[in-house]
Amino acid sequence: MKIVRVVVKPGSKKGPYVQLESDGSLIVCVREPALEGKANTAVIKELANYFDVPKSSIKLKSGSAGKYKTFTIQ
Repeated sequence: MKIVRVVVKPGSKKGPYVQLESDGSLIVCVREPALEGKANTAVIKELANYFDVPKSSIKLKSGSAGKYKTFTIQ
């Protein structure tokens, strides 16, 4: 299992994209707004594409309501 720290930027006009930071964390920009879990769902989709794994193997561990999140990848 891999633990990934993510900074989410919802409602981004540049997104969607994933950027690796020097500290090993990721910045994920998505177009979806931070309403009703839409941004979280979009982030899971982008992480699945980035790591080339199915969406079902990515789980939100902490930070569901904030921009700093931790995900686990099976």
